[in-house]
This record gives sequence, structure tokens and C-alpha cells, in this order.
Amino acid sequence: MRRLLIDLRRRAQTAVLRVIRSSPVFPKSLVDRQGEDVRLASSSLDATVMVYFPGAPDTLYQVVPWLPTFEAVHAAHRAVVVCQDSRVAASIQAVSTVPVVTVARYGTLDGLLARSDVKVALYVSHQPRNFENLRFASLLHAYIGHGDSDKGVSASNQLKAYDYVFAPGRAAVDRITRRLMRFDAAAHTIVVGQPVTLSAVASDPPSEVRTTVLYAPTWEGAQPSVAYSSVLSHGLAVVAALLRDPRFRVLYRPHPLTGVTSRDYALADDAIRTAIAAAGAPHETVLADQEPLESSFARSGVLVADVSAVATAWLPSLRPVIVTKADGEAVSADSGMLGVVPRLVVGDAAATPTVVAEAIADVGGRAARSALVAYYLSEYWPDRSQERFVHVVGEVLAERDRLRDALVEAGATGT
Repeated sequence: MRRLLIDLRRRAQTAVLRVIRSSPVFPKSLVDRQGEDVRLASSSLDATVMVYFPGAPDTLYQVVPWLPTFEAVHAAHRAVVVCQDSRVAASIQAVSTVPVVTVARYGTLDGLLARSDVKVALYVSHQPRNFENLRFASLLHAYIGHGDSDKGVSASNQLKAYDYVFAPGRAAVDRITRRLMRFDAAAHTIVVGQPVTLSAVASDPPSEVRTTVLYAPTWEGAQPSVAYSSVLSHGLAVVAALLRDPRFRVLYRPHPLTGVTSRDYALADDAIRTAIAAAGAPHETVLADQEPLESSFARSGVLVADVSAVATAWLPSLRPVIVTKADGEAVSADSGMLGVVPRLVVGDAAATPTVVAEAIADVGGRAARSALVAYYLSEYWPDRSQERFVHVVGEVLAERDRLRDALVEAGATGT
């Protein structure tokens, strides 16, 4: 009887959790783990390449820009995206032809891989839950990230967990080489270009009476060493100064995660949005789910950004970029950009219109930015990045087969 009562209690708890996690108000910052585990219990994955993405809906921005490239990988090698959140899976399925499955239980994943011919796993972020998949020695694992930047985390010690790092350009390789101890970057990094960088090739800024200044800060980070955001320190002063100047139009694009770890940043973000709304047209706040980053780029003549991948992605436009300087403990890993572009310290935030005007007038700045493009984005960008990526995936697949065959021959394979 006691065992029956325990079983009934567990079933009831599971049912309640299922209802809670299926609720439309279940937080987007939490993984719902509403998987297809029952259906997948005896099936296999028809793929050789797995994109492992265990993130919650508020991290979709990390994987969505990669989807066109994953479609090319799928066409060449057969790919699948493995999620842990049903809402994430549904969002990807709505915009991509790459197969997607939702796996909630680790045991389900273990069985799937045992029955499948998956050989290579790709990761777009350093999710702690990546380790649930990194355990499998039957795969080669490659970190591809979701944009390159001079943030210290771009050369994180976490990179050692992967067999390969697919680097956007030489800047990333050099950054890793300079910062990581006991890591052979020459052996473990492969330059693949940057397929997710979709900003327009060098072109003239939009023709308009006012110059559009895109203010696109990053989020506050989870700890002081990665707190690169200027929203709290610079944000309102930057925007207020630009709103007062008739030469400029403000386009504010906050990071999707702004305020998730700090109420102060959430309040600062709200104050910026309120100021823009009060100023009215032509000033505007645009959110990441309202238009792609490249569309915001195309509408702007100048970028004000933090140390982030947004600044790197902007480089090929050759238009002026101003990078803020965090007023705190954030660690940068400058690969050259931060010594070339203007920096905006907290004390100069109210003078942003002057800094922007000087950047526009700096004719030599365009040549300096041009020299950075090939270094950060490689010789493959823009026309051959996707082709290069698919080719490198094929090479890693072939290497995995050679290595695995050698282990089988030696009788030393494992999961």
C-alpha cells in the first residue's frame, strides 16, 4: 500500500509539473523540458550532425541566425537540432527546414545516440547543460558560438571542453592563443569565416535629413568580469543627448537579456525606452524579435555599442562605430578593434553627439575599419563563409570516422 501511495504521489507531482510547464506564462528564462521522450524511446536520429541547443526561449537569439547555415549543413550531411524546450523547438520549426527534436531526459538522449549515426555535435553557446552531451565520446564536439567579440569570454577556458573551436577569423585564433594556458590553438581552432554575420558589405549610409544612430548595448552579464553593458552607466545620458540634437535620430535596440539578472538594468532600460517614446518620431525602440539585426544595421549610419559581437558584425559596413568603455571590472580581450575605434567613457556620455559627429568626420576611420574586416571575419566572408563552414563540417565528419575506426580496431570504443 505504501509503495502504491508513493507511486500515486509521484504521478500527481509529474502531472502538476506538466501543467505548470505547459502554461503560457511559464517563464521564458526556464527550460520547460516538455520533451518527445515517449516517441523517441525506440527511435533514432536520421543525422550525422547534431546541433545541441538546450537553452530556454530567451536564448533563441543565439541559434536563429545560424539556421540558414544549418540548412546548408543538413543538405550536405544530414543535421538535426536537439532542444530541451518545446517552445524553442516550435520556434525553430516555424522558420527552418532542419529537423528538430525535443529531448527532456538524459536517458532518452543516451539511447538516441546509441541507436543513431550522429558523429559531430555543434554548440552555439557555453550552456552548462552542454555537458550532458559533451560526455559522449562517440562524437567530435565543436564550439561555434553566436558571434565573435573582444569580450574576455570569447577566449574562455570553457573552450577546452570541445575538440574544435570554429573561429570566425584570425582575430579569434590570436585572442585564444594569447589568453589560454595549456591550449594548443593551432591544433584545436579552425578558421571558418562568420556565416551569421549578415551586415551589408561596405555601402553609403541611408540618405536622410538626420543621421540614424543605432544604440545597441549588450546585456549586463551574470558576474562583474563579464559586465560589459553600458545601459546602466551610459545609456540614458547617451540617448538623452542624442534626442536633444536635431542632427540625429535614435534607434535603440536593447539586448534580449537586458535586465534578466539585475533589476537596476531593467529599470535603466525602461527609462531609455520611456525617453524615446516621449520624444516620439522619428526616434524608435526596436526589439530583437521585431526585426533582424542586419535590418537595424541597414537603417543606421553610426553604431554606438558595447564590447560585443554587435560591434564586430557592424565592421563590414565600414560606417563609424563607437564602443563604450565599461565602468567596472569587465575583462576585455582586445584583438585590435578597441585600439582603433573611438571609445566612449562614462564621463563623456552626455557629449555623445560631439563624439558621433567627430567619428562621422574622421575620413581615415573608414580605412582603419576596413583593415579590421579581414582579420576579424576572415578571407571567406562574405561570399564563401557558408560554403567553408559546410566543408569544414565534412572534414570533421571524416576525421571522426577515421578516429572511431581506429578505436574499434583497437577494441577501445566507449559511449
